[in-house]
Amino acid sequence: MDMCLSSEQQPGRQGGEPSSPGAWLEAEKKGVLQKDSTGGPVEDSNKIEQSLHSLQKFVPTDYASYTQEHYRFAGKEIVIQESIESYGAVVWPGATALCQYLEEHAEELNFQDAKILEIGAGPGLVSTVASILGAQVTATDLPDVLGNLQYNLLKNTLQCTAHLPEVKELVWGEDLEKNFPKSAFYYDYVLASDVVYHHYFLDKLLTTMVYLSQPGTVLLWANKFRFSTDYEFLDKFKQVFDTTLLAEYPESSVKLFKGILKWD
Repeated sequence: MDMCLSSEQQPGRQGGEPSSPGAWLEAEKKGVLQKDSTGGPVEDSNKIEQSLHSLQKFVPTDYASYTQEHYRFAGKEIVIQESIESYGAVVWPGATALCQYLEEHAEELNFQDAKILEIGAGPGLVSTVASILGAQVTATDLPDVLGNLQYNLLKNTLQCTAHLPEVKELVWGEDLEKNFPKSAFYYDYVLASDVVYHHYFLDKLLTTMVYLSQPGTVLLWANKFRFSTDYEFLDKFKQVFDTTLLAEYPESSVKLFKGILKWD
């Protein structure tokens, strides 16, 4: 079975596994340097080390109920640390449906070197799959989610993807121009899964989707439809995006849409 994780990196390994994500990251840095000294590809190792040094060290929230869940997409086994104690630490049905679509349409989507931002990345499954498919990924979410998100992304992509994913804070509707200036940031794809549910930030979510979409940007949004408010959001979404229903998954009540921002 093809895995991104080496035997030394797998979560839950007995004997020698670093006790915290921060300690694990330090161990990975040492591993990169060690690889250089043993005749490994120095240029690649230096690039990885520079990327690791540039990462903020977000600390995962200390939940008591973390579990290691296994998924398989894009030919890789992916291990995601999840916790039922937080909405943002669980892989929801929309995420697995979106990953399935990305896997099945990889050639058509052509993620190789594409610039992608995920809204509400949660524990990071979708961003991991996009990275494995060759994309330059920016995974975003609220501050309390970022530690676990970064931990999962590093564990599943380090030294086995062309681009190491970036993790950034994104509070919907707030400081968008400051943190993601249009002059500096352009995304070929914006990905979102199960970001619409019973909360009070739907207008800010739509504002964020619109802001991140520039000419040529494709927004892929997968969501389990549970409440009437989900359909109300879809109606508003259709007012600002040319919308195509790409796929439906009746067993999970998930619908997957493609949105292209309407331009006057």
